[in-house]
Amino acid sequence: MNNCVCFCCAVYAWVLVEGADMALVPYENHTSLPGLSKLHEPSATFHFAKHKIHIRQDWKRLGVAAVVWDAAVVLCTFLELGSIALEGSSAVELGAGTGLVGIVAALLGAKVTITDREPAVEFLESNVQANLPLDFQARTKVTELTWGESLDRFERGSYDLVLGADIVYLEETFSDLLKTLEYLSSERTVILLSCRIRYERDQDFLKMLQQGFTVEEVHYEPERDVYIYKAQKRRVKEDL
Repeated sequence: MNNCVCFCCAVYAWVLVEGADMALVPYENHTSLPGLSKLHEPSATFHFAKHKIHIRQDWKRLGVAAVVWDAAVVLCTFLELGSIALEGSSAVELGAGTGLVGIVAALLGAKVTITDREPAVEFLESNVQANLPLDFQARTKVTELTWGESLDRFERGSYDLVLGADIVYLEETFSDLLKTLEYLSSERTVILLSCRIRYERDQDFLKMLQQGFTVEEVHYEPERDVYIYKAQKRRVKEDL
């Protein structure tokens, strides 16, 4: 997750209350609600790429940035299916949160730069170090990236793959996210965004993305209501 106000998220969460619309409720008093109790757990365990991955979570300290969301699990499953060639590729994950997606991408053979905002980096790096063997760590980098800021720290258009799980949710970040995607990608770059389409504004982001990228739905997980979209920068037509 990226660009979030974590002190609010540590106390409240948006949940679907039976017989009502989405409601903002105190998280501590609703740990029995479906989908929320798992966020309160100090850790979560997954099996991907023939590895057991033990992810530390810390909702109270870092909010949405420090728990594993369904979109991340669905994206990891999609990567493991092998539709996208990862072996030897160069990848960057945006708004990595716990780092699960970047860890799986690395285990599947990619050279990965795993990023999030500065307050989450130390936590993110601890999960990466705990789950990647040393030889994988050597080709994995954890670093700070705030969307739209100091992008010249990264080589423009140098990545084969850009990954993002549940990073499309705050309308005020859309412009900076698009700026970041534009900077990091070239015409050969594949962007994979895994997300729920919760509100009209989420559809609006996809429309904004389509102005500079081709966008297609490549996967839908009905049990978790998660979509994966593939985007690639539109080719600039040369003058005849």
